[in-house]
Amino acid sequence: MARALIVVDVQPTFCEGGELGVQGGNAVAERIADYVNARRSEYAYIATTQDWHIEPGTHWSEHPDFVDTWPVHGKAGTANAELHPAIAALNIEHHFKKGQYSPSYSGFEGFEDNTDRIPTREEVSTAMAAGRTLANGLKTAGITRVDVVGLAESHCVKETALDAKKLGFEVHVIENLTEPVSEELGIAARRQMSEAGIILDRSRLIGPNQQISIRMAPTAMALFIMLGVE
Repeated sequence: MARALIVVDVQPTFCEGGELGVQGGNAVAERIADYVNARRSEYAYIATTQDWHIEPGTHWSEHPDFVDTWPVHGKAGTANAELHPAIAALNIEHHFKKGQYSPSYSGFEGFEDNTDRIPTREEVSTAMAAGRTLANGLKTAGITRVDVVGLAESHCVKETALDAKKLGFEVHVIENLTEPVSEELGIAARRQMSEAGIILDRSRLIGPNQQISIRMAPTAMALFIMLGVE
């Protein structure tokens, strides 16, 4: 089974001090870096995704409702839209940028761009038409299982995982390598992912370059959610 790791939107804009900072975001970045350094050889394909907004329409608002509209964040070409330093240091090969000219949550809505350019609308359309997508990258690499980590669990991690499942991949979300915007939204996201057949895992470092993975099947996770256990 060929596995891929997708590191979703681990950018300063979504960490403490950022425009849409998630509590615990910086710690998640460091844990992901430790995980990749320990487990890189287990993955045939590793990719990052980034919000890379240029003119995303109503996605940005001066009066955001924090459901469909948001403050300016992930602005292309700014420091806060770059990868978190802990993730950038990993020298991951594949980088998918999304949301340049439209709202975007799933990493599958972006295209591979390993530069920091600010593309035109035409360039984005051309790249998408040419198939420089995450779905095609995974297919070309022969991937059958996708592990998803990053920020935020309740939004872009969830949407990326759900899209991967719809595309026929076995999908795992590694729970302690992500954080939701809030506890309430996290519970709702985990329920939705579990009901879709996504496996919710926990991977715990137990020593240098050693980890154990604890798998929670969808039915078990659903029971835990019902009981209020996390």
